Amino acid sequence: MNASLTPSMLRSLSAEHRRRLMRLAREVSIPQGTRLFEEGQRADRFWIIRTGNVDLDIHVPGRRAAVIENLGHNELIGWSWLFTPHNWHLGAEAITPVRAYEFDATAVRSLCQDDPALGNDVTRWVGEIVAHRLRSARTRLLDLYAPYGAGSAL
Repeated sequence: MNASLTPSMLRSLSAEHRRRLMRLAREVSIPQGTRLFEEGQRADRFWIIRTGNVDLDIHVPGRRAAVIENLGHNELIGWSWLFTPHNWHLGAEAITPVRAYEFDATAVRSLCQDDPALGNDVTRWVGEIVAHRLRSARTRLLDLYAPYGAGSAL
């Protein structure tokens, strides 16, 4: 993914909303090869990458998981925590050592509920990321599995 085209928290949230959200962050280190989550598991947290890279992947029956995107600096890992039923739609694996800010989803949802303006900004930010990732996933899956040239007609 091209980070410059991805909605970042810095560009999407006001300085005050970023400050309030970052009060809930804790710094974590994630070793290379760590699975952060699997499709269908409970989405109870999310991360913003400080350093390193994480692959997002999707289970493909009868095949290896397909890597949908590679995330890096300042990118959000996980959006399923915001939308019911709060279960991961993809899997994620650290492909390098990662340093990140980790957020407890319940605490962030509570903050958003208590401050509707902040909640609106967070929902818009995450919604823009979901839309971007959906387009990226579609393109990647067409590249991997569609007959040559099939993507141009869709």
